[in-house]
This record gives sequence, structure tokens and C-alpha cells, in this order.
Amino acid sequence: MSEGTAASTEGTVTSADGTTIAYTAWGEGDPIVIVDGATAHRATTPENAQTAELLAAEFRVINYDRRGRGGSGDTAPYAVEREFEDLAAIIEGAGGGRPATVFGWSSGGFLALNAAQAGVPVARLALFEPPAVVDDSRPPLPSDYVERLDAAVAEGRPGDAVALFMTAAAMMPEEAVEGMRGSDFWPALEAVAPTIAYDGRNVGDAMSGRPLRADRWDKVRVPVLVLHGTDTWPALAAGAKAVADHLPTATLKAIPGENHGTTAPALAPVLAAFAKGA
Repeated sequence: MSEGTAASTEGTVTSADGTTIAYTAWGEGDPIVIVDGATAHRATTPENAQTAELLAAEFRVINYDRRGRGGSGDTAPYAVEREFEDLAAIIEGAGGGRPATVFGWSSGGFLALNAAQAGVPVARLALFEPPAVVDDSRPPLPSDYVERLDAAVAEGRPGDAVALFMTAAAMMPEEAVEGMRGSDFWPALEAVAPTIAYDGRNVGDAMSGRPLRADRWDKVRVPVLVLHGTDTWPALAAGAKAVADHLPTATLKAIPGENHGTTAPALAPVLAAFAKGA
């Protein structure tokens, strides 16, 4: 893998419903597509660019803004199938239609799995700490989580939607979240607040505190690598293991010294080996 700064190009593809999806790409070769988790997009995740630069000598790495975020558009009404179509458009338009390794970070892992389940053509799936909750290792998401997110946005309270995500999904203390409301980065979070419910819908019942349904991802037949850091929150490691145990084609791997915000030098060689079939 190269340790230099690889050149990148920016572009857009048009999804099936006409929505413009923006992306940045590095390198040539078989594509690796990065799918961000809740609230994240290219402008807020420089680690993705760093990972891409390390992989660019051997792969075409594509990081795209999910709909409603960053440089991508959005078209109502939302349905999870629209995001499957977005990923398919990225693979076809930015990846040249070549078999893609799709890397989903956090709840982006659920989107990647759901898309594969729906038939989006992927060659391999790599998932970093998909936050499944199947036991009492942490509180589950409230049963009305998505409805409360939608209501907060519809009533002009995007900050309350962000706060709900941070406390109920990310398990941050309420006092810490309230202290963030006056921060410089809070407006950027409010700007993507409508999309937090998109992740909630992709998560579905995977954070309900109950075992994963037998038919959840039962059509996923491609190789799957489920990753977690050894220094991550134990509940996230438990969630990763639950997803790996549920998928017959999955392998679970721990990355030493990493947490939920994994670093490019630790992640890139693992992705490269997996994408090569090693």
C-alpha cells in the first residue's frame, strides 16, 4: 500500500429516482466503496480519505455522501430502498460496474447488509462495529425511536433529533450532549438531522435487545468480514460478534488498539487483504 498522498477526483451519479449522489474517488482497480454511518459524510470523516489514500495504489476507493448529506441531494419520500439504489448507482457509475467490496462503518454496515440482502451486486462486505443490540449488554433503542426523530424534524427541532440519536443510539450522557448544543459543530449536525431517521429505518429491529431474526440477511451469500477494535466499548464488540455469528459466510476479526473511530493505518491493510481474498 502507498503511504503518499494519492490524487482524487470528484463526481456525481444519478440514482434511480433522479437524486444526485456525490462522491470522491481515489486510484484504479477493483472498487472498494465506503458507506458512512449516522450523521457522517465526506466533510466530517477525513479518516475515510486517509484510508482511501493508503489503498489507492491497488484499488479504486469510493467515498460517497449518502442522500441528504454533504454534496448529495435528497428526494421525498424516503425509503430504505432508495439508499440501496444509491449504492447500486455508485458501484455502477463510479466503480465501473466491477465487483465491489463494500465497507460499512457503524450503522452504515446495516445499510450495506440490507442492500446485499435486496440484491445489490456486491462481491464482499466488510463491516466495522455494526451496533447490533441483541441482549442486555446495553439498553436497546426505544421502540418509538424513528417516530420521535421524524417528529422532532417535522416540528422544527433538529437539535432534539441529534440529541436523541446521541443519547439513545450512541449512549452519550444527556449532560454532555446538552453541553454540545452551543459548539461550533452543532449546526452541521442539525443540517443532517433529517437523515438520522434514515439510519434508524436501516437498523430496523437490529438494536431491539432481541436476537436477530432468522430471515434477517438470509440472502447474503458473499464473504463478510466483521471488525471491531479491541479497545472499543464492550457492547459494540458484542454487537459485532452477534452480526458475525448470524451470518454463515462471516468472519469476526478484532483490530488491536482500535475503538469505534478506527484509524486509517490500522484499517487499510485489513481491508486490502480482505478485498484481495486473503
